[in-house]
Amino acid sequence: MPQLTTAIAGLRMTTPLMLASGTVGYGHEYEGLIDFSAVGAIVTKTITPAPRTGNAPPRLCETAGGLLNSIGLENVGLSAFLESELPRAAGLGAPVIASVAGDRDGAFADLTAAVAERDETSAVELNVSCPNVERRSTPLWADPDRVTAIVGASRSKTPKPLLVKLSPNVTDAVPVALAAQEAGADALVVANTMPAMRIDTSLRAPALGNVTGGLSGAALLPINLALVWKLAGAVSIPIVGSGGVRAVDDALEYLLAGAVAVQAGTVLFSDPDAPRRIVEGLLQRMEEEGVVNVTEYVGRAREYAK
Repeated sequence: MPQLTTAIAGLRMTTPLMLASGTVGYGHEYEGLIDFSAVGAIVTKTITPAPRTGNAPPRLCETAGGLLNSIGLENVGLSAFLESELPRAAGLGAPVIASVAGDRDGAFADLTAAVAERDETSAVELNVSCPNVERRSTPLWADPDRVTAIVGASRSKTPKPLLVKLSPNVTDAVPVALAAQEAGADALVVANTMPAMRIDTSLRAPALGNVTGGLSGAALLPINLALVWKLAGAVSIPIVGSGGVRAVDDALEYLLAGAVAVQAGTVLFSDPDAPRRIVEGLLQRMEEEGVVNVTEYVGRAREYAK
């Protein structure tokens, strides 16, 4: 039978399909809806030191080929996460990756230390790319020096796998990716949502309370796929492709471009059975094509572009 097992710096996953941060809450909200046996890892909602209420509503807006969100990192805060949410997530049967974000470099490190010391946490994802909380001329995600400081400080706090989630909203992602790699990141998640907006013409006002939000869903796939392709040729650490994964072909595109795993997110809002459907489709494709291990797909498309 074809093997779907893959690994990222010691994080062993039974399938290459992960659930993206911010789309499954803390995991247990989807219990009974998602077949977690098809899930390689659950990435939790991003945790901050203190609870956050998030941005003003409206915070969601559907658009052609995707979804705009401006949640603003609403979460229960570190203490409540460790006390109740993390144990419940760990009981779902898939490895738990804790996503964290701080308002200063040291806060990322403190959060990493706190979540990583728990046995329930298999890895940590540093969210340096949320488009709904930054308003500076040079945002964190575009600053290699800041990324170096955050990843380096966080790396010193844990030997567990450390993933860094990048933004597609940069002129050139290579310097940021290399900064994360050189500072000790074990893998890159490519990528977060793209800043975007809609206007409610009946109200003559922005459709989101925060004016802009992050575009996710099918419209994002070609953008993030191109970024995976570019970064796979620039870094030596594993890449996780994220953005617009709805079907087996979407997942395969990311793998063929050079990603070792993929994250599905927005699709879960309309089709929580998508993980099972995608994984079963991947197994069927592997059987048809005589592929023994899913890792055989990784980067294969690059062979035809030399």
